[in-house]
Amino acid sequence: MSARSRRLTSVADAAESYGVSERTIRRYIANGTLTAYRFGPRMIRVDLDELDSTLVPMGGGA
Repeated sequence: MSARSRRLTSVADAAESYGVSERTIRRYIANGTLTAYRFGPRMIRVDLDELDSTLVPMGGGA
């Protein structure tokens, strides 16, 4: 485990922050694009820094 702190948030909050559905976040978790962290039987959290790293720039003459 790295020494850096994680910015963990719920699936619902992550979806709202990025303007996508909870289903999209859960799909990213299921296909391995995003790591989820489970706390107890129902509480799932995702790292916002990891979610940031999935963003890909588009347009602008790239």
